Amino acid sequence: MKFDLDDQQRDFAASIDAALGAADVPAAVRAWSDGNTDPGRKIWSTLADLGVTALMVPEDYDGIGAHPTDLVVACERLGYWGVPGPITESVAVAPILLTADERSGELVSGELIATVAAPPLQPRAVNADFAGLILATADGRASAAAAADSHASVDPSRRLFDVTATGDPWDADVDRAVEFGVLATAAQLVGAGQALLDKSVEYAKQRTQFGRVIGSYQAIKHKLADVHIAVELARPLVYGAALSLGSGSSDTARDVSAAKVAAAEAGLLAARSGLQTHGAIGFTQEHDLSLLLLRVQALRSAWGDPTTHRRRVLEAFT
Repeated sequence: MKFDLDDQQRDFAASIDAALGAADVPAAVRAWSDGNTDPGRKIWSTLADLGVTALMVPEDYDGIGAHPTDLVVACERLGYWGVPGPITESVAVAPILLTADERSGELVSGELIATVAAPPLQPRAVNADFAGLILATADGRASAAAAADSHASVDPSRRLFDVTATGDPWDADVDRAVEFGVLATAAQLVGAGQALLDKSVEYAKQRTQFGRVIGSYQAIKHKLADVHIAVELARPLVYGAALSLGSGSSDTARDVSAAKVAAAEAGLLAARSGLQTHGAIGFTQEHDLSLLLLRVQALRSAWGDPTTHRRRVLEAFT
């Protein structure tokens, strides 16, 4: 079976790129890290206008009720541009936990941003200080929660919070919500890896050393080619996992975990190669590359680290 995006999905991705390309996303990320979410919320409002925040919300609550592949299309582009905020939690996970709850409709406008703690894969909630709705899962049920102690993340725009459940829990498809969380994170990693590769290639075409652009050196070519291969191999695994999740396949956990591992490794390779290509300047706070480097490191462990997901893949064969 050959899988490819249809024209509508390609147009959707292009519209996201056009909107985010016109916005100063790096400035919004830096402001978010400093506690000012206003620029970031304007970006979220733009995404809401494009239908991103409504993708997984049921049609009964003015959502789109889209297929997981559409979610992957969006999350890959959001990862590419490095949009701040709890993308995975608010766009992918919360709508599943709130399937029969009218609050899911409030996510559509983008004004309500949700975050989720779902142990053991996601024991803490990201950006709980900014989120208007905090959810927690336990024993196959979901409940509202409140933020407790905060913890620094390698990505300063993603502070992590312990949460305490409040109110009465309700029955929810927690397992499915978690798989959506893993899938959306994997898609963002693929997008971030592609962005790092594109930035590195562009820099390699401009930077000169010993009278030659560094991109003409074989060592640089091979390094970036390896990144290209890793990203291109991870991407179909992510879309394959989306198809598996959408069809309710019994192999969903295996497929989603395999996608997360591949995306995490591709993102890490892209980050390392990007830093090596740019040199030390790439890790300075003033350089936009540093924002993607930190985002990749944070997303690698979000919703389960590679070791956890390798274990899930192995368990599927035992």
